[in-house]
Amino acid sequence: MDFHFGEAFDAIASAIPDREAIVFRDRRFSFAQLAERSRRFANVLVDAGLRVQTERSTLAGHESGQPHLAMYAYNGNEYIEGMLGAFRARVAPLNVNYRYVEEELLYLFQDSQAKAILYHAEFAQHIASVRDRLPDLELLIQIADDSGEPLLPGAVDYEAALAAASPDAPDVQPSPDDLYILYTGGTTGMPKGVLWRSADIHMGAMGGRRFGGAEMTSLAEIAEAAEAGPGAKFLVGPPLMHGAAQWGAFINFGMGNGVAFPNDNKKLDPDDFLSTVERERAASMMIVGDAFARPLLDQLAKKEYDLSSLLVIASGGAPLSTAAKKEFLERLPNVTIMDSIGSSETGAQATNPSNKDTGVSTGDFKPLAGAAVVSADLTGVLAPGDDEVGWFAQQGRVPLGYFRDAEKTQKTFPMIAGTRYAVPGDRARYREDGSIEVLGRDSVTINSGGEKIYAEEVEHALKQHSGVFDVVVAGRPSERWGQEVVAVVALREGAVADEPGLLSEAGKHLARYKLPKAFVFCDVIQRSPSGKADYRWAKAQVEAAQEQS
Repeated sequence: MDFHFGEAFDAIASAIPDREAIVFRDRRFSFAQLAERSRRFANVLVDAGLRVQTERSTLAGHESGQPHLAMYAYNGNEYIEGMLGAFRARVAPLNVNYRYVEEELLYLFQDSQAKAILYHAEFAQHIASVRDRLPDLELLIQIADDSGEPLLPGAVDYEAALAAASPDAPDVQPSPDDLYILYTGGTTGMPKGVLWRSADIHMGAMGGRRFGGAEMTSLAEIAEAAEAGPGAKFLVGPPLMHGAAQWGAFINFGMGNGVAFPNDNKKLDPDDFLSTVERERAASMMIVGDAFARPLLDQLAKKEYDLSSLLVIASGGAPLSTAAKKEFLERLPNVTIMDSIGSSETGAQATNPSNKDTGVSTGDFKPLAGAAVVSADLTGVLAPGDDEVGWFAQQGRVPLGYFRDAEKTQKTFPMIAGTRYAVPGDRARYREDGSIEVLGRDSVTINSGGEKIYAEEVEHALKQHSGVFDVVVAGRPSERWGQEVVAVVALREGAVADEPGLLSEAGKHLARYKLPKAFVFCDVIQRSPSGKADYRWAKAQVEAAQEQS
């Protein structure tokens, strides 16, 4: 059966009303309180006139008949309340990268046709700078913060609006067909709005399945699973504007767990992050690859924390290197590292659990329900042991398409052997043992002398060097090879540039033709707030270094 988020969350809240659902700084909200606050927010949207214009059944996959709410906010209870309230009101929420500059913001607001924006006061002037170019915009809801920014003209204060709104469910009937919209990061191209049926993303990545992959079939089963859960705390490190963080939060709600946020919701403060784990006795925490792992491991080397409650380190959204996994297990031998992979277009696809008994690896994943590898020409589905590098794909619960882009929708969600797949662009190989080796995004693959070199595999190899803090790899033109590999490297404090040593370490893990032909050293590797590599930035660094040489 299919459910919409409102009824699924109500089933959870009814089963465990008094358990803590949200912990952020000095705020603590139970599941019952979170449910009521989200109903109030839903009424704010409905009372402002935001109503469905066209039902899903009459629309193509790239179309929307609902009003859209842009979530332009840092982590906190308001983000979760805003998402839940939007679902209850039949308004489709969508994520906004809060680091965007004016031009990027204008593009996203215009492309998404946002009718309303929920935003922290800190961003008020950014909205003011583009507001007169947003004819679709009808409602501004401003979250007070410590920035001192006054309300924009015509905007409503978030807490005042909730206090004035009814605590009852709004007079609308949400549908499992209602949209969940996730904008891609735009690290290799312009962001695209991925349209999901809320029922599909609920099952595919947000708590609708049990650990074995079986879908829950009734609201009673959803309630029972939450009630049977441990009531532990799950610490969310990455920003909720990143899909993996949203998914982790809602999965834990479904497990009956509360979600906690570090005090600093603007950047990763390793001491604050680990102190929150200690204070809340968190059983699990979420990070994004080495961008989070490296600073946390360095902090653990400086200061002791009581992390005895911690059982799971969940990572998703960016690669977590073998070296980082090994160091985590050396420092926290009782944890399991749950390295997961998926995308905006697929939901959760596969996991790579590691602990002190299993050992560690990177890039090797056990497929979840619906995961597959399809042939390079998109004509067939590969079986375990097929010796072909194909595309990492997903079938079953997949998105409807990209908002306002029929051509891209058809290309990314093709029919193969009579089944519709999501094929967002990662290369993969299906191993004989049933595991899937994920090689990396094809759009950042380097073609050198006719050989394909995947940026992520070179990055993994270089991260084994003890002096490397972070690295991202890009290609540059080569008269001899067509393209050649260049590594942009940030060294650990006190380390010195040692190109022969870096090549020697990488050569232990890679064929010679994959090794970097040059290195560019910088103080910090630029990444998105969610920790993903920014390959456009990396390419710019490589080009700038080449011009200076």
